[in-house]
Amino acid sequence: MVYVTPGHQFPLGITMSLARRLQLLDWAAKSGAAILEDDYDSEFRYSGRPVPALQGLDHHGLVLFTGSFSKVLFPSLRLGYLVVPPDLVESVSAIISITSRHAPLLEQAVLCDFIADGHFGRHLRRMRQVYAERLSVLRESAQQRLAGLLEITGVEAGLQTAAQLGGGLDGESVAAAAARRNVEVTPLSRYSLGKSTREGLHLGFAAVNVREIRHGVKELAIALDGLLKVSPTQSLRKPMQ
Repeated sequence: MVYVTPGHQFPLGITMSLARRLQLLDWAAKSGAAILEDDYDSEFRYSGRPVPALQGLDHHGLVLFTGSFSKVLFPSLRLGYLVVPPDLVESVSAIISITSRHAPLLEQAVLCDFIADGHFGRHLRRMRQVYAERLSVLRESAQQRLAGLLEITGVEAGLQTAAQLGGGLDGESVAAAAARRNVEVTPLSRYSLGKSTREGLHLGFAAVNVREIRHGVKELAIALDGLLKVSPTQSLRKPMQ
């Protein structure tokens, strides 16, 4: 079995291309393998054309499509879903009956009505606009205050983004300096098994408002300048446009 998150790879935020999806399906068909497709953060897409899910492209019954409502609604709802090929329905139902005997029926019924009445779709559209604005502010603020030191990579979907560090900075040192100014960032090197070829950071933007994002970028810029030990007249940052 192959486990993939084609809608939004963590932590770099890459969306799997259509050609790559077809290549994976072709390999699975020839190899007799199953694909577990995790629909991770695909609901929050900000740019580019939507790419069909692997499950929708599958003509051989090889893809199991799964997701949850933890991020699109709230974690304490504790509801997820699994779409399986017809020939696996009976087996999966048997497994669920053994491993999970107390499914939250009331929550499922309420959520079903919430979706059927169109509230879920409206909620997603509204939150997509909110998160897109926050991502835009993060990019704009980073370009103004951190140009030359931090470059946010392109992100089409999700609730976080990756950024590459410049100026000879390393992620662990930056994370420690940022934490001293109450800014939380994660070095990308923590997600690598070997030595990273490029230093970078993992930045979340969905859980904070626009004002907090601007303040966080300002504090991060102060932290980076402190690490570089440059005076205001010798800043390595490019001048603001």
